[in-house]
Amino acid sequence: MRWGRHLPRAYWGSGLGRSPPPPGDCTSSLVRRSWPLKGEHPLAPPRAFARHRGSSADSAPPPGRHGQLFRSVSAAEAIQRHRRNLAEWFSRLPREERQFGPTFALDTVHVDPVIRESTPDELLRPPAELAVEQQPLLPGPPPLALSQLFEPDACGRRVQTVVLYGTVGTGKSTLVRKMVLDWCYGRLPAFELLIPFSCEDLSSLGPAPASLCQLVAQRYAPLKEILPLMAAAGSRLLFVLHGLERLNLDFRLAGTGLCSDPQEPGAPAAVIVNLLRKYMLPEASILVTTRPSAVGRIPSKYVGRYGEICGFSDTNLQKLYFQLRLNQPDCGHGAGGAGVSATPAQRDNLVQMLSRNLEGHHQIAAACFLPSYCWLVCATLHFLHAPTPPGQTLTSIYTSFLRLNFSGETLDSTDPSNLSLMAYAARTMGKLAYEGVSSRKTYFSEEDVRGCLEAGIRTEEEFQLLHVFRRDALRFFLAPCVEPGHLGSFVFTVPAMQEYLAALYIVLGLRKTTLQRVGKEVAELVGRVGEDVSLVLGIVTKLLPLRILPVLFNLLKVAPRVFGRVVGKSREAVAQAMVLEMFREEDYHNDDVLDQMGASILGVEGPRRHPDEPPEDEVFELFPMFMGGLLSAHNRLVLAQLGCPIKNMDALENTQAIKKKLDKLGRQPLPPSELLDHLFFHYEFQNQRFSAEVLSSLRQLHLAGVRMTPLKCTVVAAVLGSGRHALDEVNLASCQLDPAGLRTLRPVLLRARKLGLQLNSLGPDACRDLRDLLLDEQCQISTLRLSNNPLTAAGVALLMEGLAGNTSLTHLSLLHTGLGDEGLELLAAQLDRNQQLQELNVAYNGAGDTAALALAKAAREHPSLELLHLYFNELSSEGRQVLRDLGAAAGGGARVVASLTEGTAVSEYWSVILSEVQRNLNSWDRARVRRHLELLLRDLEDSRGATLNPWRKAQLLRVQGEVRALVEQLGAPGS
Repeated sequence: MRWGRHLPRAYWGSGLGRSPPPPGDCTSSLVRRSWPLKGEHPLAPPRAFARHRGSSADSAPPPGRHGQLFRSVSAAEAIQRHRRNLAEWFSRLPREERQFGPTFALDTVHVDPVIRESTPDELLRPPAELAVEQQPLLPGPPPLALSQLFEPDACGRRVQTVVLYGTVGTGKSTLVRKMVLDWCYGRLPAFELLIPFSCEDLSSLGPAPASLCQLVAQRYAPLKEILPLMAAAGSRLLFVLHGLERLNLDFRLAGTGLCSDPQEPGAPAAVIVNLLRKYMLPEASILVTTRPSAVGRIPSKYVGRYGEICGFSDTNLQKLYFQLRLNQPDCGHGAGGAGVSATPAQRDNLVQMLSRNLEGHHQIAAACFLPSYCWLVCATLHFLHAPTPPGQTLTSIYTSFLRLNFSGETLDSTDPSNLSLMAYAARTMGKLAYEGVSSRKTYFSEEDVRGCLEAGIRTEEEFQLLHVFRRDALRFFLAPCVEPGHLGSFVFTVPAMQEYLAALYIVLGLRKTTLQRVGKEVAELVGRVGEDVSLVLGIVTKLLPLRILPVLFNLLKVAPRVFGRVVGKSREAVAQAMVLEMFREEDYHNDDVLDQMGASILGVEGPRRHPDEPPEDEVFELFPMFMGGLLSAHNRLVLAQLGCPIKNMDALENTQAIKKKLDKLGRQPLPPSELLDHLFFHYEFQNQRFSAEVLSSLRQLHLAGVRMTPLKCTVVAAVLGSGRHALDEVNLASCQLDPAGLRTLRPVLLRARKLGLQLNSLGPDACRDLRDLLLDEQCQISTLRLSNNPLTAAGVALLMEGLAGNTSLTHLSLLHTGLGDEGLELLAAQLDRNQQLQELNVAYNGAGDTAALALAKAAREHPSLELLHLYFNELSSEGRQVLRDLGAAAGGGARVVASLTEGTAVSEYWSVILSEVQRNLNSWDRARVRRHLELLLRDLEDSRGATLNPWRKAQLLRVQGEVRALVEQLGAPGS
């Protein structure tokens, strides 16, 4: 595929039969909007719709009849009712599409895939080898637009039957849906009547006789009264036969006799055969869609044009698809209006990052060759960056993606086994995927692929199924690698699909060792034989002294249990590998799995490998997530619909094995990113009882440094929000939290005893949520750290309202929160509204002597306050001395820490002050910190000169050395 090649787009003028514009005009007309003429088509929607590439909207009427054929009022009304019914039916989108916003509809935005005209000679060629099948499309004639499908061929012959074929995922169903909607809204003037048939629907009728008129009337009741007029419609009648691979067609006269009467009953397949023969309704136009393996079921003499649906072989089409999908106006709204909508600027930034990655990262462009994978990329980005609908998980997105592409699909309708296409893919591609995960590789040679595809094939029928799979679906799962150094190898179309299929291979129980395959049958056979023989010998031994034989045969009964233990050990080994993968630290930064996935799609620089690790080492942190997700009830239900049922016993045994390993490894302290991965596993599993049991020992939630996106907040709240035990500490420092995140995490924050929210850029708006949190009856917070957040005095006013009604908080840190004099004066005035506070830190807030002294006096009078931090404020030497004298005064009250010294001695809190400076050295104003440290040095020198105690002098010298080391770390002034 030449991803940089610009493909011409159809011209959107009002004239008919115009040729496409020159390639230079493509970029400027990517999106064109048009409205049907007023009064021309009653069903035309009022809003604008965007059409891209060759839409059917401008298709000219074929040569022959012109003008309205159904002239009577009743016939016209019947056609309009038919249009309305079709529009309602084909406008119904699956739930997976509705996630892109309530205004999203297929008839409003659409990007047509590239359609390349092919010849019967190309179809009759013997199948190419695997490596050749994956080669990019060669340059050829310009692609076909939808408006050109029924134009005369190169020899001027009239085209009545068009066959469009494409592999799974190229967009056949979407193309048909869009074409039908175009006709419903009057944007397909070439055809006066369109009758779509689903070949899956027709195949369900079996051999039951029905005429063409009956088939039409049963499905489209408004057309009953105009059925006799179908023959007169000629080429302006269009039949759409979607999914022809579902029908077994026999074009031999001995198999299907000739029939020209649309009212003559016959098998549905026989009716379709005569329709395609042009023996029945010879003037009608027919559009057929099918998979490549079934193209040959229609003799080429009955086909006027073949078109191969090639997907998005131009990156400009991919970019346009992403722009239209991700820029939906209501794209950011969650279910029920929950969550915060993404701004247009954020959506534009997302699209631009993705576009840049498409240009620079050729592998993702190769994956997006298939429109289906463009959908998957959009759905994944929507999941990562938009408010998540309740119950949606990453595994459910991938499972739904497969359902959209494989639902009801059988591998070969002519095969009596009626094997599900997805089941076959799980067995073959799942084996390849799991072997890759086991051997830690993502690049596969042709021999690797052949080995998994051809493993266990013995009969001609099995080879035929393999041939069908290779032609129809192999490109959906595997793509040629275009990365330098790996040319000639194959990769899974998207990396996460490898991990999903590997997990599916395990949970379906397809991974079996030779011992397991043979041992199961032998154990069951021995167990059955042992029971029968033991029963007979039990009777015989009462007459004969053969008591040793029943003992031997009783031992045979143990065989099934022994085999069960062997299988159990195998499951535990898989669970052990899965848990180790989930908790594996593979690099220096070790970003959580959600950030890694977003970086792989958007092209953001992700974590680097440890330099001591070999470059070929791969990580598969999504594999355990998918393992857990596939065991959830919802995904098991969808997989059963795809022909991949997960047995209840297999699910239970896998769950028990995973729980056993998680109980052992999950108790150890985990780095923040790995802890989030652990929680994300539980979120994917969607099993509250399982999560409650495994996480019952979790007492500290350390997520410092993890970028808490709306999705991550949802994950943490969903997994831990329903728990009952208290959390000793919740550390969310430097997590880029916002007020919406605080609201999402509220069920978890209520259970925390120590809550750290430092370095989150929380402003006064967040204080409103913190106030509500403190006023909640279930609040257990005793320590609240809000340092290094721009709360300002307005935020403190809201916090004081929460403190007034709170009975649990004892320690509050407002270090470097921009309070100023106003904030400290407000605290001084309202401090007595709370009677439980024991420690208050308002250091480094730019407050002067007056405000600091007022707060110190209020603290001294407070009944419970024991410690007040005032250092690093804008205090004069006299102000610091007054505060020291106030702290030394008799009568009890809170101790005031304003300097490193207390009189001529070192303050017992000097290490606390310097550790705060050391911790925040990189985030504070360096010049301002240097100035404060120099003032502290002056205090230390004054105290050292005022004392004769050698012990105190030594202590003061030691602290002076620590302060000078910090000053040296800051560097020279202005550096």
